[in-house]
Amino acid sequence: MSSSAPPTSAVYRWHDGGLELLEYCDMSETALLAADSWLVTDGRTLALGLHRERFLDALPASVDGAEAFWDAAVAAVPGEGEWFPRVELQSRSGALLLVFRLRSAPTLSRSVVVATAQGPDVRTSPLVKGPDLAAMARIRTAVQPLGAEEAVILSPDGYVVEGAYSALVWWRGSILCAPSLDLDRIDSVTARSLLGLATALGTEIFFESVTPAELDGTEVWALSALHGPRIVTAWVDGPAMAELPGRLELWRTRLAALRKPVG
Repeated sequence: MSSSAPPTSAVYRWHDGGLELLEYCDMSETALLAADSWLVTDGRTLALGLHRERFLDALPASVDGAEAFWDAAVAAVPGEGEWFPRVELQSRSGALLLVFRLRSAPTLSRSVVVATAQGPDVRTSPLVKGPDLAAMARIRTAVQPLGAEEAVILSPDGYVVEGAYSALVWWRGSILCAPSLDLDRIDSVTARSLLGLATALGTEIFFESVTPAELDGTEVWALSALHGPRIVTAWVDGPAMAELPGRLELWRTRLAALRKPVG
């Protein structure tokens, strides 16, 4: 990989023990088998070790050089500015390929409007981040005409599972709640970080199966590596949302304090 300043968006493949810039990428016969992304702000990020663990655990044993690829991808992210890099394992015409996408971070936000995803659950690999990203993009796009920015996935029994691109938690008084562990979903790094911090601070945590209607009047957060915790300000054609002033900013500040230098 060149030592010159990187572009704000570039794609590299892992080849012969190094990152090689891809000028053109034919995705016509490409399947995404695993992916992970994280926010880097001026060389600092949250829980990078958990992202590494989640990505490497999703790879088959037949993938060679995965740890070296991860280290090279992390080292390729500039130490200044805001970046949202992504690592991928692709299957391209039957061959496995490790790919790194260097991306500048989009505009961040502290709030989001959600809507319940329509139709059956489209996830095919609910425990692995990557294979369903295209399907998640479609269901999120489908709720945008309703004025929503995120789609909420429900279980076959109608219980809240997760967002298309986010984990969901909510507050019942001073109790931090999350979906039941029996509901299959992506192991969110941001949710793990939040729940771990809450446990360390003595905050009571409760896992439960709830329908959207049972969240009426609660404070709901959508969690992602990109935005961190965001307050759900409205649920289109769903429950009424609430917000305790100051609570979101407090926890966002607490999580930000856990960011560590990448190097």
